[in-house]
Amino acid sequence: MDTFTTKNGAVQGFRASAEVVAALGVPYAAPPFGANRFREPRPAPAWTGVRNCTAFGPVAPQSAQLPGAPAWSPGDEDILTVNIWTPAPEGGRLPVLVWIHGGAYTFGSSAQPDFDGTALARAGLVVVTLNYRLGFEGFGHVPAAEATACPDNRGLLDQVAALRWVRDNIAAFGGDPGNVTVAGQSSGAASVACLMVMDRARGLFHRAIAHSTASPCYTLGTAAETTREIAAAAGCPATAEGLTAATPQALVAASDRVVDDYRRDPASGSRHYDPSLYAPVLDGDVLPTDPLTGMASGAARDVDLLVCHTTEEYWLLDAVGSSAKVTTEEELARFAEDFGLPDGLVAGYRAAMPHAPVLDVYLAVFGDLLFGEYSNRLVELHAEAGGRAFLSRFDRRRTGPNGVVRAWHCADIPFAFGNLDNDCLAFLIGGAPTPADHGLAHRMVRAWAGFAATGNPGWPPVGNSTTGAEVWSTEDGDGPADDRAAAVRALWAEADFPLLRP
Repeated sequence: MDTFTTKNGAVQGFRASAEVVAALGVPYAAPPFGANRFREPRPAPAWTGVRNCTAFGPVAPQSAQLPGAPAWSPGDEDILTVNIWTPAPEGGRLPVLVWIHGGAYTFGSSAQPDFDGTALARAGLVVVTLNYRLGFEGFGHVPAAEATACPDNRGLLDQVAALRWVRDNIAAFGGDPGNVTVAGQSSGAASVACLMVMDRARGLFHRAIAHSTASPCYTLGTAAETTREIAAAAGCPATAEGLTAATPQALVAASDRVVDDYRRDPASGSRHYDPSLYAPVLDGDVLPTDPLTGMASGAARDVDLLVCHTTEEYWLLDAVGSSAKVTTEEELARFAEDFGLPDGLVAGYRAAMPHAPVLDVYLAVFGDLLFGEYSNRLVELHAEAGGRAFLSRFDRRRTGPNGVVRAWHCADIPFAFGNLDNDCLAFLIGGAPTPADHGLAHRMVRAWAGFAATGNPGWPPVGNSTTGAEVWSTEDGDGPADDRAAAVRALWAEADFPLLRP
């Protein structure tokens, strides 16, 4: 029987493969509801006997249900759990990788099929994935007489609590608490960047992996305005008492209504294009500075950083219908105005993509605005401040059953986890994987494992330039994207890059 003893009690796992044992749904904090709602995470209660940990725990409140992942069920409250995969159930001191899922701070969970840690565990890591509070529960601003009563950035505080659980318990699973890498993608990667500059997370991890880091942080003013919109949609006062009286499902439904209003209104500004209501808040306490400013000051120079972004990020958001269509030059000009983009930026993209339709120019600019350029700047500022930083780009594409599958947002993660054979992921990667795809996955798994173990992913760190990035692609793919990276970087070099959404 594969049993492990944690600080809270014994847990029983199962054989995920002949070489790997998994324990799923292990609580790292108390359920964040009832008296604990909108509060800092509280310690998980202890238990007696052996807790069966062979199934993922409940997901956080959300309206989405992703392919292959469970849906949120109102009433399931024990959502703050971790999952562990270990190749060393009898003990050891292996490097640890802690994964934070993405989903616009609004949806997703650690139970998604591409986040299975078995392949990475076979590569010599103890892998931990976690759930944390999402949407209003995790990132909504709750007005309170004392800010500490209902702190902002509760989702980030959950992640810190999970990292503390790793520090205190991972040795029981064969992991080394002195060699922890925290990793994430999209809003999960942005969470990683925030953790790098947060005092509360200092010393809890030693390396960081950030794939397709989402750029926005919000001011307290923006967060408070969002709260007023959500409260109005939920029919409750925008106060701590009113919001606490509203059920989690009511606030999820209210958030969906506000998002739908933005989508329907072309005059609603930047949120019309892809409404993201929630993001880390610059509250002056939990998150006192945005990650780019913190990186530039050297706040994270002791943490090695590995960054990746895809070369066609925003094509996924267009393919799944979550982004507004921009198909005319007039709409493109309005998009640039709504986001306050500098004069000449869109024209520069047009020159770098001379034969592309307007929609493709828009998707290229939007993808770099939210993910690509932000990733580049994280690397540059970290290196300039004295940190070790590595950059890579995912540029694999192929023609699938439904047309071209680009090097788009999320497509790199099944490769980095070594999980290509799940039917739920066929849309992301364009059908059944080829031998060349498996070869690429092997290389990416090896890079993650090497970086987590030693800080070396297999290519040189950057200096104060992002040239020489590692490029992930396959020999049997449909060819690389137009080589416009240098031209695009030059365009952004002249821009005062936006840190905060207006």
